[in-house]
Amino acid sequence: MSEPDISGVYYIQQVADFTGLSKQVIRKWEERYELVQPKRLENGYRIYSKQDVNIILEVKALSEQGCPIKQAVALAKEKSGPKDDFLKQETIQYHKGLNNYVFQLLEKGNHCNELELNLILQQAYHRVGLDMFLTSIVIPFLKEVGRKWEKGEWSEYQEAISSLAVRDFLVQIRRSYQCRDDAPLIIGACLPYEQHEVPLHILLLQFTVRGWKTILIGASPAPGSIESLVSKLNPDKVLLSATTTLPFKQNPSLLQTLDQFAAENRKIDFYLGGNGSIEYTTAGDITLRAIHLTNSIEEIMNDNDLS
Repeated sequence: MSEPDISGVYYIQQVADFTGLSKQVIRKWEERYELVQPKRLENGYRIYSKQDVNIILEVKALSEQGCPIKQAVALAKEKSGPKDDFLKQETIQYHKGLNNYVFQLLEKGNHCNELELNLILQQAYHRVGLDMFLTSIVIPFLKEVGRKWEKGEWSEYQEAISSLAVRDFLVQIRRSYQCRDDAPLIIGACLPYEQHEVPLHILLLQFTVRGWKTILIGASPAPGSIESLVSKLNPDKVLLSATTTLPFKQNPSLLQTLDQFAAENRKIDFYLGGNGSIEYTTAGDITLRAIHLTNSIEEIMNDNDLS
């Protein structure tokens, strides 16, 4: 499959790969609802812009929420900006749509091309810088990967290849990033039995950009290792993460033990986040004494203590 050119144009098969829609559905939306008006090459092939793809994605999302297609088309067109202005942008902007790097990553992830995934991640990182790389490329890409897997558009293998490529690249960045010796220290830790460490890599790198020293206790640490490392290093903050409820099911006393440890170390701020943590504490009506529970662990980035 060919790459988009420097103007960011895509063939219909690429659009189908990005969106999870069939080529027949895309053509139907164009012809029946005038959703987008792709240009045509001399050979008759349709070519789509980044804005075209984002509009199609917007309609798909609205339709999956129960919105009639005709109404979804009207809403998507209303939200989209002028096409010419959009295409003239030379740098990635903060917007709800997906940018060219994300499109390329989705294409390579769809074909499980690890080398190309890594090369695109390198190009994006060096061009836009770490903060924008995380917020405008990595996070949107991983969200799309997760959505495609949940919807059955991607296999578990496609999801794993894409997620692992991102994880390995983030590990490289964290290892090479320099911090001051006197910088405040934050420890991020997956709970025992928790395998999903990528959210913590992203969050710790966001702290790194803001001048923090970071240490990660990776996937499924041994019981007691979190408490041991915290006692040894005495960090300013500790981030605990569980995207599933497996840690609490495997060890029903885990949360109580960690909360007691946090209560004994009041000078350290402890946070617990992730969908699994929220689900478990909400369902069990659990009250924590010393650990701050967040709807999303990323909310601590807005903590006034960080300034």
